[in-house]
Amino acid sequence: MPEIDKTRQFNLTPSEIDSRIIFHDEHEIIEVDFTGLHLRSQPEVNAFYDRVEDRIAASGHDQWFLAVNYSNSRIDPDAWFAFARRGKTLNMAHSMGTVRFDVSEETRRQIENASGTEAFDPNLFASRAEAFERLISLPSRRIHRVEYQPNYTTSDFAPRVSFLPQEQIMEVDFHGFTFHHSRDVNDFYDYIEKRIIETDRKWYFLINYNKCQIMPEAWVHYARRGKALNIAASLGSVRYATGSETEEEIRQRAQSQEFRPNIRNTRAEAIARIDEMKAEALH
Repeated sequence: MPEIDKTRQFNLTPSEIDSRIIFHDEHEIIEVDFTGLHLRSQPEVNAFYDRVEDRIAASGHDQWFLAVNYSNSRIDPDAWFAFARRGKTLNMAHSMGTVRFDVSEETRRQIENASGTEAFDPNLFASRAEAFERLISLPSRRIHRVEYQPNYTTSDFAPRVSFLPQEQIMEVDFHGFTFHHSRDVNDFYDYIEKRIIETDRKWYFLINYNKCQIMPEAWVHYARRGKALNIAASLGSVRYATGSETEEEIRQRAQSQEFRPNIRNTRAEAIARIDEMKAEALH
């Protein structure tokens, strides 16, 4: 098989991105290789990070050390916000420790500026050997598997999920709800899935995000469970009152996963959008 040219402009298939996601199982390290990549836009960044998240999900392990290779890479200002945001989300969900190496001066300044405003240690190293040496010296947390305690019970979820059969709508009320971590996500989505299975049909999803908080530790799991539920059971999804942080995260993922975010300000506007989707389906 010919070696992939890692110096060309960004136009990578999933299999080519896979060649840049290297699992060192003996050391519990994932090496993410941006060698030669010029990331110009947010969709490019999101497509890359979507694939990293998918590969971690398929690995059977939630926790890894991360080694990020920036050799001869470049991240344009238009792409940097998404790059920093998706990297932070990935770290909060899956990293036992992250190092970065072969960083250009421009990228180094970007990373150091972000570390100053977001209070994280950039862990920059001059070489791959030094970066790996640092990770190998760190204690693994896999032996002591993280078991999150439940914050909610079925009685917390039940009043938040309702069905409007005549309108073909399932309404989910996340108003004032906080997803602290993956356990909160899985418990709530397990309940939603159970309720939908009982109906034995698909629905338009109407989702209220007013004052909902999805913490960085929860976002990767939230996005994965939401995507799977939409594929399995949704005729279309409309979201409203998302708030700026949640809206930005949804829009970022919509860019690379090719779905319409369908975000509206109010419930009435969201229902009107569902009516439009029904009309579109007829034609």
